Amino acid sequence: MKKYNLILGTVIILVVISANLYSQDWPQFRGPGRDSKVTGFKAPATWPAQLKQVWKVSVGSGDATPVLSGKKIYLSTRQNTDEVVTCLDPETGKEIWKTPYPAAAVTGPSTSHPGPRSTPAVAQGKIVTFGVTGILTCLDAATGKILWKKDNPENLVPQFYTGMSPLLTEGMCIVHTGTKDKGTIAALDLATGNEKWKWEGDGPAYSSPSLMTADGKKMVVVQTEKNLVGLGLADGKLLWQIATPPQQRFYNSTSPYINGQIIYYTGQGSGTKAIQIVMDGNKFSVKELWSNPDIGAKWNTPILKDGYLYGFTDQRRIYCIDATTGKTAWLDETVNSDFATILDCGSVIIGFPSTGNLIVFKPDPKAYTEIVKYKVAETPVYAFPIISGNTIYVKDAESLAEYKIE
Repeated sequence: MKKYNLILGTVIILVVISANLYSQDWPQFRGPGRDSKVTGFKAPATWPAQLKQVWKVSVGSGDATPVLSGKKIYLSTRQNTDEVVTCLDPETGKEIWKTPYPAAAVTGPSTSHPGPRSTPAVAQGKIVTFGVTGILTCLDAATGKILWKKDNPENLVPQFYTGMSPLLTEGMCIVHTGTKDKGTIAALDLATGNEKWKWEGDGPAYSSPSLMTADGKKMVVVQTEKNLVGLGLADGKLLWQIATPPQQRFYNSTSPYINGQIIYYTGQGSGTKAIQIVMDGNKFSVKELWSNPDIGAKWNTPILKDGYLYGFTDQRRIYCIDATTGKTAWLDETVNSDFATILDCGSVIIGFPSTGNLIVFKPDPKAYTEIVKYKVAETPVYAFPIISGNTIYVKDAESLAEYKIE
């Protein structure tokens, strides 16, 4: 009996380990580490001619990336006059719960994107969404019950409405709210919604906060309307700041990529830069490592893979930059689309422009080498694909679909 129990226990452990190795939660913007790294993905020896669509369901309009946590998928979309938070079974696409709330409609030049753009975040049994008109909502992830909500009665939003995705960490929800030239970065208690600290300054950009640790100090890194700032995670105090004025009458829309104490950031017309956050005496300072004026992005935060940055330029082309020197390794001449996302999937990189073409290529600093390309959406896509094991979830203009790599 003891031998049987030992064997059974070993089998269970192996099953659990296998499940962890070959699947991954995607609980927030740009994944668990906010670095667009997919773990547990195993590229097939031979890529299929087509991906198999398992199911497709209508979920409402919006550009927000779905999130995957445990055995549930969560979405933030718009349906008629409401914004809706929906929980689905990832295996079948069937609805588990749905929670709507009234939300004002988008007006002006942003009407072509009427739904939420901000990716929800899941932690500690809660899901937080940030609506297109600035409504912040925290719900019970199991039931959909609203635990707390912050309305925006004065309609304080950036020019093209909201685009920031909330960050959940250490029992706090960190958000950047406000309007042009006037914003607030705040840490709210995740359980109650009560404010723990706030920093007032620049208005919000169309990027999202990230975490970093420099010389043992935990901080929140935020790309604002005109600056890149580092705030103490515990108290929100300004630790460092560097000017990042928008170029070409544009606006900051890419989130910084953080690697230890090095930050890579980019923007339309401003190229790509690398800075290092260092302790100078009793305060932090910013040291520029390099600047590449020729390669920059409009929307896309690059990924860092084996010492090289890969991404999509503001001219809609895939690029590779040496992350140590800042020199351009190569620039592919194929034109894709203005908006694109990109994921580090281990042995391959997957790019996903808004054309709906899922592009698989090699992480190779010598040359661009495309492996395969799949058409997975007929309407424009502005969300990341969610990849877990051999499963890919795609949110297009109105629907969510599950595909399998077989």
